[in-house]
Amino acid sequence: MSLANEASLLLIPSGYKSGKVYSVFPTDGDGDFTFSRGSDGTRVGAGGLVETISSNIPRLDYSNSDCPSLLLEPQRTNLVTQSEDLSTTWLKSGGVTLTSGQISPKGDTSAYKVQMTSGANNYLYIGGGTNGVEYTISGYFKADSSINIGFSDGSVSPNSIDLTTDWKRFSFTFTRNGGGLQIDNYFGVSPSQQAKTFYVWGVQMEAGSYATSYIKTTGSIITRQKDICINGGDANLFNISEGTLFVDTTPFEREATDRITLSNNNYNNRIIISKVNATQLQFFVISNNSTSLIYTPNINYNSRNKIAITFKQNEFKIYLNGLLKYTDPFGNVPTGLNDLSFKGIGNSLYWSGKIHDTRVYDRVLTQAEAIELTTL
Repeated sequence: MSLANEASLLLIPSGYKSGKVYSVFPTDGDGDFTFSRGSDGTRVGAGGLVETISSNIPRLDYSNSDCPSLLLEPQRTNLVTQSEDLSTTWLKSGGVTLTSGQISPKGDTSAYKVQMTSGANNYLYIGGGTNGVEYTISGYFKADSSINIGFSDGSVSPNSIDLTTDWKRFSFTFTRNGGGLQIDNYFGVSPSQQAKTFYVWGVQMEAGSYATSYIKTTGSIITRQKDICINGGDANLFNISEGTLFVDTTPFEREATDRITLSNNNYNNRIIISKVNATQLQFFVISNNSTSLIYTPNINYNSRNKIAITFKQNEFKIYLNGLLKYTDPFGNVPTGLNDLSFKGIGNSLYWSGKIHDTRVYDRVLTQAEAIELTTL
């Protein structure tokens, strides 16, 4: 029997409906998660196109993968008021020609062809934001042949990006100092600027240190609400005092103390995976309101990580990416664990990242099994 088939709860993102993420095991619904998002969102579909997903419907995202992951993102706002229409609120220099009706990464004709003449610093520019705040700008670009252009905040030397004949999303993070978002024919040899022809779609400017999924705007700023995925499992499925929690995730950079919690829905008994700072995770085990374990390993955010915690009385082990990282031979185990949520208890500490696989076992996996399960 495979390790997957032994799991009491197995979430490999595949099935969903409005308000629900289905677990693979069990099949009777006891392991299904409650899901909500109070607005539309986008994802990259199996065919590689950007797709709009209605509110409260989970997003199974295929970005850079043939297998989908469950996309859990924080709330973000696109400050670019015309993300697909470059001809209205955008400022442009005299040497710029715009042609609408181009095939976009969404598969429709909402992209623009941009032609910039040589001999001048030609640009497209749109403002937004507050000085001193960190922003990330992003957009989809391609060209008829390999070229480079400038994509920056407009207040510093242009950030050069290399375009190919395929659509690719580029991003750039900066702290605003009077700029906004600028696209130009940067070549790197001043004052001469080469003529450039390229295509643009889906431009975004959001407060934060990384780009989240595309948020369409059509004349005003738009906010995508956070994804909430909670309450997987119940007392009918498991009520364990020893076992294994496994999470395969690509965690996005920490914006708050994001958490994954296996608990009995109160503070007194819980196992927690927490984003503690910009470079580390932290693991907590709380039993009868007393801390049994705290461990803080380094982590690579925005990279895939496989994590397992095995627990029983006076034996806790933590595995990370194929290695046994920590063993604690002392401590009490939490009791009555029957709920898995991608958040903390009684707060808004929602996990942000991609979920590839999540499992709860009602037994302690052997060291060999845990290493096999967590190896990338």
